[in-house]
Amino acid sequence: MADERAEDNAVVSGQPQKTIADFDPPGKPKRNKYAFACAILASMTSILLGYDIGVMSGAAIYIKKDLKVSDVEIEVLIGILNLYSLIGSAAAGRTSDWIGRRYTIVLAGAIFFAGALLMGFAPNYAFLMFGRFIAGIGVGYALMIAPVYTAEVSPASSRGFLTSFPEVFINAGILFGYVSNYGFSKLPTHLGWRLMLGVGAIPAIFLAIGVLAMPESPRWLVMQGRLGDARKVLDKTSDSLEESKLRLGDIKEAAGIPEHCNDDIVEVKKRSQGQDVWKELLLHPTPAVRHILMCAVGLHFFQQASGIDAVVLYSPRIFEKAGITNSDKILLCTVAVGFVKTVFILVATFMLDRIGRRPIMWAIVLCLTMVLAYVAFFSIGMGPITWVYSSEIFPLQLRAQGCSIGVAVNRVVSGVLSMTFISLYKAITIGGAFFLFAAIAAVGWTFFFTMLPETQGRTLEDMEVLFGKFYRWRKANALLKQKQGEHGDGNNNPNNPQIQLGTKGVAN
Repeated sequence: MADERAEDNAVVSGQPQKTIADFDPPGKPKRNKYAFACAILASMTSILLGYDIGVMSGAAIYIKKDLKVSDVEIEVLIGILNLYSLIGSAAAGRTSDWIGRRYTIVLAGAIFFAGALLMGFAPNYAFLMFGRFIAGIGVGYALMIAPVYTAEVSPASSRGFLTSFPEVFINAGILFGYVSNYGFSKLPTHLGWRLMLGVGAIPAIFLAIGVLAMPESPRWLVMQGRLGDARKVLDKTSDSLEESKLRLGDIKEAAGIPEHCNDDIVEVKKRSQGQDVWKELLLHPTPAVRHILMCAVGLHFFQQASGIDAVVLYSPRIFEKAGITNSDKILLCTVAVGFVKTVFILVATFMLDRIGRRPIMWAIVLCLTMVLAYVAFFSIGMGPITWVYSSEIFPLQLRAQGCSIGVAVNRVVSGVLSMTFISLYKAITIGGAFFLFAAIAAVGWTFFFTMLPETQGRTLEDMEVLFGKFYRWRKANALLKQKQGEHGDGNNNPNNPQIQLGTKGVAN
């Protein structure tokens, strides 16, 4: 199918096929403010997960003291939310295709609101676990839907920048959680940790209300046959009206709507209960879809298997092992972790579319420096890229369920890591645990370098033609760049179909 699309776009009546690049204004286009606002509102949902991660790292200290629970119970309490979130991420794909991306974001906020209140009023460990269960479902919904909506509403020129926002707000949430730990740590133990967890319900209210001001995803609208509504959203979120028309044409093609259908409302063939989607993803995928799925799953696996949640969730224990014993100082160090993580995710966001006592003191400084360096480099690389990349590479019909699979892998690995880290470092030491994470990261680097094509500047509907060659994708990418260069040098014959590949320039 990708071959046919590439060939069909090669020539139209003997003339070069126009692409989005043809309509780009000279120089760097201005940031689309409307798309920017939509991305901000949608991505703020991710703050729910970040806050829970950050606040639980400190709250666990006081929960253990107040409820008299063991280290194993603390491990399970911290990590179980990731497994609970599987329910939300699995349901989010079908829900978002049913009620729309926007109302799925509202639902995520409402569920987390209920979970945060339950945790805040928890009288015992069992009730606290139930609150974690409810909050986990909301987190699963938020993790899947925020990147999908943002990717679908963003113009190609700034999609990398805008789809990194969910990771930005996850990190902002982590920082707020750390600050909440420090702020409420002065209260009585039985009250402090409950407020730490309970105040997470407050942002959920504002998020759910704010999302109502957003438009629906234009791609979801097209899937419902609402071309008129989709056209209005695309006109507002594109860099130009010409680009809007081209984006609408690409989405219609991906949704199986004939090009000549331009009515505001058209009939779209519905899939039966999502069975076709899962068959195309898992049972009978094309080479391109298989490659896409491998890339998405691999990204999410290595993002978590490299140990980032161990650092974020267990920073207080890591600093305690380094020799810091004062609780206030430990919490301040965790605030530093959150601050550095947030700063460097912002650095990555703006780069995406551009290119005795002395030995003990030394150990403390080295530990703090290495932890900060670790979260900094993670936040500039795997942190944002995982969500950006996996949310943009799936074909339209498979996007929601495909992203659900990625999120599921992400949360399973995070849950396993979170629920075993204390036992792991007790068995092989803190240093041994991080050497293990380093080895996993090295394997991940090899996977990323060999298997992931570059997607910068491509429309979402073009992604499938970039995949399918697996580790040999560079040949196709080089050919695409060559053809684009020939198109832009002004010396080529415009009537020569051999040099025009259009937006879908490389066949699989």
